[in-house]
Amino acid sequence: MKQELSSTHLPASILLVEDDASLAEWILQYLHGHNFQLRHIERGDQVLASVKGQPPELIILDVMLPYKNGFELCRELRAFYHGPILMLTACGEEADEILGLELGANDYLTKPVRPRVLLARIKALLRRESVDAADAVAQDGQLRFGKLKILRDAKTVVYRDEMIPVTANEFDVLWLLASQAGKVIRREELVTQLRGIEYDGFDRSIDIRISRLRKKLYDNTELPFRIKTVWAKGYLFSPEAWE
Repeated sequence: MKQELSSTHLPASILLVEDDASLAEWILQYLHGHNFQLRHIERGDQVLASVKGQPPELIILDVMLPYKNGFELCRELRAFYHGPILMLTACGEEADEILGLELGANDYLTKPVRPRVLLARIKALLRRESVDAADAVAQDGQLRFGKLKILRDAKTVVYRDEMIPVTANEFDVLWLLASQAGKVIRREELVTQLRGIEYDGFDRSIDIRISRLRKKLYDNTELPFRIKTVWAKGYLFSPEAWE
């Protein structure tokens, strides 16, 4: 079973992976009431494909799941997913908490889950992501993300001390995405800002520029993790993928 809740003005999208139907129901209703967009998956073996197809901004991941447990999923997710992962478990053992964090979880909650605590942890994780992206904006027209440096005035891109040759059009796309790192930018907005025309639904010039940027910046062209495609929404520059 998969349940989906949505809203028209969404600060963040969350994927809930939880096989307890009653717990999942109140989490979905509670967070939906706080204007989050939510998807729900009950089976562990369905998670990877869902995240690759439509990456959420945060994952709430239960440990005990049918077909594949949360620890295994956390490890596999971290091969391509860079957003926050909040793990849930019925076990309060410190060893389990440490294991989850070592596998890549950002935070950990034990059941029974208290609504306000859950909300506070989610907001803190999303706020931390936003701050990390904002901290990447340096003075004098520079953006820095790990080993990536983007110089606006010189229209220069340097990654791991290597000068990356980009055209002026490619640079403009990269700067616009990177200056709003961690946020989804719609194709319509990119076309309007970069080409000065309204998007007609057929223009693929932006897609071509992004495809070329991915190749030059050593992104995975099949499953991009640096410049992500967010299905039915737009593109997202990942601020933490530049080590």
